[in-house]
Amino acid sequence: MSRQDATPGASTAIGSALYGLATSAVRRLPRDMSITSAATLATLHRTGPRRITDLAVSEGVTQPAMTVLVRVMEESGLVERRGDPSDRRVTLVCLTEAGASYVQTRRQAGVDAFARLIDELADDEVDALVAALPALAHLAELESQDREGPKP
Repeated sequence: MSRQDATPGASTAIGSALYGLATSAVRRLPRDMSITSAATLATLHRTGPRRITDLAVSEGVTQPAMTVLVRVMEESGLVERRGDPSDRRVTLVCLTEAGASYVQTRRQAGVDAFARLIDELADDEVDALVAALPALAHLAELESQDREGPKP
C-alpha cells in the first residue's frame, strides 16, 4: 500500500495547515516596511551580498523596482552597496549591521509569537509537533532548494 493510499489527502491537509500558519504569521508582522523589503533583507541575510538583478529575480520584481527598493533601504541604513572584489564593474547589495539586526529581531518576534501559541497546546499536541520537527526541517530544506531553482 502506498503512502497516498494510507493517508488520502494528507499532503493537501498538511499543506493547507502550513500555508494558513504562514500567511497568518505574515499578517501579524509589523507593518514598518513592505513584505518585499523584508523578504529582500531576509534573502541578503540568508545568502550574503547579491547583485540587484539577482535580488530582483529572487524576489519576483523588476530590476527597476528592486533598484528603488534598495535605494530606500540604503537611505534607511539597512543595506549598503559595495564593489565586488572579483569584478570591479559589479556592485553588490550588502546588509548593514542595522539590517542584520532588523532581520534577526523580526525573525525572533515570529518565533516568540508561535512559541506563545504552542504553549497553549495540550502536551500530546506539543509531542506531535516535536516528533514532526525532522520532517518540518526537511520540508524547509526542500522549499529552499526549490526557491533557489535547479543547479546548473
